[in-house]
Amino acid sequence: MGSSVADTFAVATFNVNGIRASRRRGFDQWLRARSADVVALQELRCPAADVGPFPGYSAAVDVGSVAGRNGVAVLTRVPAAAVRTWVTHPPRARGLGEFAVQGRYIEVDLADRPVTVACLYLPKGGLPSHLQRPGSMREQPDGGVKYERKQRFLAAFAREVHRNRLAALSAGREFVLTGDLNIAHTCHDVTNWRAARTMDGFLPADREWFSSILGTRRLVDVVRQVHGDRPGPLTWWSWAGQSFAKDVGWRVDHQLATPGLARLATSVVVDKEPSPAERLSDHAPLVVTYSAMPD
Repeated sequence: MGSSVADTFAVATFNVNGIRASRRRGFDQWLRARSADVVALQELRCPAADVGPFPGYSAAVDVGSVAGRNGVAVLTRVPAAAVRTWVTHPPRARGLGEFAVQGRYIEVDLADRPVTVACLYLPKGGLPSHLQRPGSMREQPDGGVKYERKQRFLAAFAREVHRNRLAALSAGREFVLTGDLNIAHTCHDVTNWRAARTMDGFLPADREWFSSILGTRRLVDVVRQVHGDRPGPLTWWSWAGQSFAKDVGWRVDHQLATPGLARLATSVVVDKEPSPAERLSDHAPLVVTYSAMPD
């Protein structure tokens, strides 16, 4: 399953929904078998001391300060040339300060390729107040507080990722944003997209924001480019019911790359487990293979 560094390199992104729980389910076996060159992880959900080693990899980690929540990491075969978190390098975009210590973003410059890999765990939102109906929601109505929080993050992060992309390019590096963005962009990214139009993650504001950061000269949705305009590939399924077995889910895990890197993408694979009993997380790893960058 591994890639040959000589002619390709593979980048995986995986929301593990708790690295300790995922390890009990077989994460380390997956990591060894997949043998990706770069692995971006979200929702570590543990203290730094419990993240543990990743044999064969060097790990750049930000677990954040919210106990049992969030946490991101980027694993690389060769120690990164540089690592930036929002703690060591505070975000420049106004509006991200409240999120800076939550363990949501980490960025590494690869030492063996002219690529900057960013890993994001975007905050979950909620419904705007006018869509909240007491009795029909799993959570108590909050008057749109979580929705507004997510929208604040989106507005600020659009500016931040634009700056980070340009900084990478000015340093002679391509840039790829990986991670769980908690947004499905198009109708191909949700099984029941008509019903999803009033759900967090597929609301008009979410989708419009996603469109706004894409562009032929900005960031390219690598998965959609390779997979084409057809349903899937899905990356998240509810733990409840038969969603996993019936393949009823969402694509909220993404790789968005600068055009030069996106052009090198050759394949997209979701490592969906064979059965519900074998699931490592409520997400599945998303792996993109890129051709080697020209000298």
